[in-house]
Amino acid sequence: MNRPYLYLFLFLTIIVSACTQPEKHAKLIPVADFFRNPEKTGFQLSPDGKYVSFLQPYKNRLNIYIQELAGNTITQLTADTIQGIYNYIWGNNNQILYIKDNKGDENYRLFTVNKSGGNLRDLTPFDSIKIQLINTLHKDADNILIGLNKRNPSVFDAYRLNILTGDLKMVQQNPGNILRWILDADEKVRLAVSTDGVNKNLLYRDNESQPFRIILTSNFKQSIYPINFTADNKYINCISNIGRDKAAIVRFDPALGKEVAVVYQNPNYDVNSLAFSDKNQALLYTSFTDWKLRIIFLNDSLEQLFNHIYKKLPGYEVSIAAVDQQEERFLIRTYGDRSLGAFYLYELAGDKLTKLSDVSPWLPETELAEVKPVSYKSRDGLLINAYLTLPKGKDAKNLPVIIYPHSEPWQRTRWTFSPEVQFFANRGYAVLQMNYRGSTGYGRAFQEAGFKQWGRKMQDDINDGAKWLIKEGIADSSRMAIYGFSYGGFTALNALVKTPDLYRCAIDYSGLTNLFTFIKEIPPYYKPFLDMMYEMVGNPETDADYFKEVSPVFHTDKITKPLLVALGKKDPRININEVNQLVKDLQKRGIEVTYILKDNEGHGFKNEENKLAFYTEVEKFLAKNLQAKP
Repeated sequence: MNRPYLYLFLFLTIIVSACTQPEKHAKLIPVADFFRNPEKTGFQLSPDGKYVSFLQPYKNRLNIYIQELAGNTITQLTADTIQGIYNYIWGNNNQILYIKDNKGDENYRLFTVNKSGGNLRDLTPFDSIKIQLINTLHKDADNILIGLNKRNPSVFDAYRLNILTGDLKMVQQNPGNILRWILDADEKVRLAVSTDGVNKNLLYRDNESQPFRIILTSNFKQSIYPINFTADNKYINCISNIGRDKAAIVRFDPALGKEVAVVYQNPNYDVNSLAFSDKNQALLYTSFTDWKLRIIFLNDSLEQLFNHIYKKLPGYEVSIAAVDQQEERFLIRTYGDRSLGAFYLYELAGDKLTKLSDVSPWLPETELAEVKPVSYKSRDGLLINAYLTLPKGKDAKNLPVIIYPHSEPWQRTRWTFSPEVQFFANRGYAVLQMNYRGSTGYGRAFQEAGFKQWGRKMQDDINDGAKWLIKEGIADSSRMAIYGFSYGGFTALNALVKTPDLYRCAIDYSGLTNLFTFIKEIPPYYKPFLDMMYEMVGNPETDADYFKEVSPVFHTDKITKPLLVALGKKDPRININEVNQLVKDLQKRGIEVTYILKDNEGHGFKNEENKLAFYTEVEKFLAKNLQAKP
């Protein structure tokens, strides 16, 4: 079974009243309890199911540990004290692979360590390169397939990498336009996706000795995303929105070059994942999101199993975190809006469920706040779905509010645990998270409504949410702040520029300031998407007036309210010189600015001490400007 492949098209339509009966006021929880490293997280199973691995802090950095299930012996495999490890997999029964960049520069390298903790090596010791994991190879366990932009920084060639010897062999050179390589059921490279910047091609070949041929061409607005081949290699299971507004699971015939069956579709929501068995290629489940994630099982046995597990873990959302090769042992993850949940091991033999660890046991679930779905209409009539979190024990009336837009324009906010949301609510603030136009999951029409609307209608949707809270009497209009990360930081700056009377203050966390720079300085491996970016965001030459209108760096003279800015010095996505200039311009004018710059961070803070320092300043900044008492 593979981990679910996410396809970011989700849709939320449920409208639920935000008003709740007041509860007992929550106890004040320390800042550190929200943002400290988890006790244990990132559990994985060895392919043979004999070991469980996990991430655990070592000197304030997450490192890899393994535990032998038969004997409960725990071994620490890594001891990195410079930066933590966040992404790893089992390469085979003896080797663990993990990626790590240089303090946030996003040039990832691949490392390996054996299960005894020895022979730790850098498998891709190349400067200024980025690795992509294409596939582990179950039929050739000592090798994996990776993508590297070693030959050309703009494109990724496919390599076979021996994880024991480090031997690296190119198996497919990228002609310059390939975005993905896909393996068939026999682990041969038989499918690829290419682009000319706007149109996407599905490329296919009957065997590895033949050249690829185009079997389908579509505009990026209507595209097909291959997931896996059927066991007989006759068909390809895909997520597709070609000819439809809502993405569906379809079966594609490469011989005919067309879709031949719909496996699953929902009339109201886009599907966003498809999981299949590595053991026999059979489809297991898909999912969509209304206001919560909904699992649609495509395998009767798995559905029966999970209905059984649900009864053992009532009151929580349940997902598969990992499974062994024989699909006899499962790692189960629970979570909720007020809990980061726990990891469990479920063994088919004996119907045994064993709790492995809570993620953050120090957070008292009963003291945290419920996250509820709400909706409102934009000024031009679009339905905007959102989540509202009220401070525990407070009436939904005249509250200080944090407006919290999501960080990527082509993603969406989901119902889940958010440490920021719970931190704000615990300090007495209501929090509104909206899925503004352009957010994924609502279908093509809603997403395309956000094209070239950065700082315009997308911004209006955010501000309309703030005004809706005021109209409903939930918000105190004199005590509203906006907080955002990445694109959300861009919206926070624009809020102070365009609607200075609506917000009392703003927090810009790793936010971009200039669309000209954003487009012109994108990393080389994003260049194949440039024409698509021109259509979705804008062209710095033909849309220069628009870029200047919505880029906060050109309008610092309009900012009059207090601002907190946080940035990692190695952030490859944000131009630090422009952020420094923005801060200087405001300081010269006597505007209150708090500037947090961390030398050892990239796009967002990962190191525990930096997160704690940042959110401690956030707490002071909001208390000073919104004057809220928990």
